[in-house]
Amino acid sequence: MGVEVLNFGCRLNIAEGEAIRVAAAGAGDLVVVNSCAVTKEAARQARQAVRRAARSGRRVLVTGCAAQLDPAGFAAMHEVAGVIGNREKRLARSYRGDARVSDIFAPSPLSRPVVSGRDHARAFVEVQTGCDHRCTFCIIPFARGNSASAPPEAVVEAISIAVAGGQREAVLTGVDLTSYGGGLGALVERILRDVPKLARLRLSSLDPVEVEPLLFELLTSEPRMMPHVHLSLQAGDDLILKRMKRRHCRAQAVTLVERLKAARPEIAIGADLIAGFPTEDEAMAANSLALIDDCDVVFGHIFPFSPRAGTPAARMPQVPSAVARERAARLRERSAQRKAAWLANLVGSEQSVLVERDGVSGHAENFARVRFAPATPGGIARLGIERSDGDRLHGTAA
Repeated sequence: MGVEVLNFGCRLNIAEGEAIRVAAAGAGDLVVVNSCAVTKEAARQARQAVRRAARSGRRVLVTGCAAQLDPAGFAAMHEVAGVIGNREKRLARSYRGDARVSDIFAPSPLSRPVVSGRDHARAFVEVQTGCDHRCTFCIIPFARGNSASAPPEAVVEAISIAVAGGQREAVLTGVDLTSYGGGLGALVERILRDVPKLARLRLSSLDPVEVEPLLFELLTSEPRMMPHVHLSLQAGDDLILKRMKRRHCRAQAVTLVERLKAARPEIAIGADLIAGFPTEDEAMAANSLALIDDCDVVFGHIFPFSPRAGTPAARMPQVPSAVARERAARLRERSAQRKAAWLANLVGSEQSVLVERDGVSGHAENFARVRFAPATPGGIARLGIERSDGDRLHGTAA
């Protein structure tokens, strides 16, 4: 059966999944669980995946952020044949009996980006990893280490290869993407200049305080930059943002979105939001709820606060988990309402849609998901939008 890679969590893991598949090729019949650790639930899902995979009788290895943070815990599972650190996941020897987890903070450059394989219509390109900030709720720097960036010429080469292989869209990914060394705007400008055959370029999550002038200009004026911005907002209350150790305030987030939409009205906004952060009261929660309207969030990535051992937020006065879940549900409902209204306004329009591998669905430039009659996977279809079901659009060839 060969190598099967199960990716959990962020787009960065999706990109790295291809590097794992290449490194493990020829290592026998095995399953590699590429885990996430952003929440306790994510780590629990990784353990569930290990148990399911082991039932097949295949050798199971675990890597990714949860494995980096808790190698002993995963090694103690009788189903696990080996634990591989985030630094070692790309090395062939890790899958041939030399599984290990090294010090994630030891200096290590990111010499080459990894790119998701051709089983994805979009090429997810890792251009940055690690994080030098210390948000009080976040454990990921301890799983990914310090910030490191791939050289721009290596990024250009990787995207050129993906385009030559038929992938029409690239998505730049990273743990803290806007901290890309030399400036994310400069990298985007170079990609657009040096890979003229790239039809569409998209960015993963952006820190609102680091959207510098060149990046703003490209997002709002370059047609090959997709009109879709996902912001790491986390909360809509200034005191909670301060306790999170975020580097922006509420007004800065709102102003950024207003400027983006004034310059390019079709830009769709996505956002990460945490409900029930320690000390959050109802008034603070109401500020986060209102932020969905104030920032016109139509793609909400929302989850209740999950205390991670070793982080400052885990030692703060906790909001009851039931309250956090209820507040998260309110945020999701409000975001879903805005999304449904936004999609309804797109009925009657024409959209350029990248066809996913299933051949019957894809994403428009603004990241709206669209269903349609079978089309060639990987191509870009021009579709007339006939209706919305509140969660996605339905269209036919224009």
